[in-house]
Amino acid sequence: MSVNPALRNDSRWPRLVEAVRELAFLDGGSDDAFTLASGRNSRWFFDMKPVMMSPEAGRLVGDLMNLRIDEIGCKFVGGLELGAVPLTALVVATDHSSDRLGFMVRKEAKGRGGRKTNNPPGVEGASISGGGDVIILEDVTTTGGSAIKAVKRIEQETPCKVVAVISILDREEGGKEAFREAGIAFESLLVRSDISG
Repeated sequence: MSVNPALRNDSRWPRLVEAVRELAFLDGGSDDAFTLASGRNSRWFFDMKPVMMSPEAGRLVGDLMNLRIDEIGCKFVGGLELGAVPLTALVVATDHSSDRLGFMVRKEAKGRGGRKTNNPPGVEGASISGGGDVIILEDVTTTGGSAIKAVKRIEQETPCKVVAVISILDREEGGKEAFREAGIAFESLLVRSDISG
């Protein structure tokens, strides 16, 4: 399972389950009810943006992410636009124990970023040009394909090393296995079966 036992034992974790069920989850009733960004069809749909934009749920996400990030250790957090942008901001804003910095990776470089930071085109936010350990963040993981691309891009275009990928929710549709096959540590705060039963 991709959820660390320390999270399940944290007193805040059940409230996050409730918040995700209430704010992000739809059950369409049939296996082809929703077409996902990955192109797959699914009975279940999760939109984490209302969770991340809710004061209580956003703090829960940030605090629980930081619990795991503090354990793993890193200098930088970030990920692909769009879902990882508010998630990165939550993690950085709720990190009270270190000087962790955040960045975002655009799907298409705009040519504007990096002037002051020396980051490669399309990598914006804190400067990661000096290197350091990175944790890639995701809001929802299905196949893991997008995050694996972000890992490769960061490791090929910067002197950084990606030490893990952490997602709010693992849909339990092959992402964990894809990360294992790629040799990338992966965990999530929740899995789909925590929400859908």
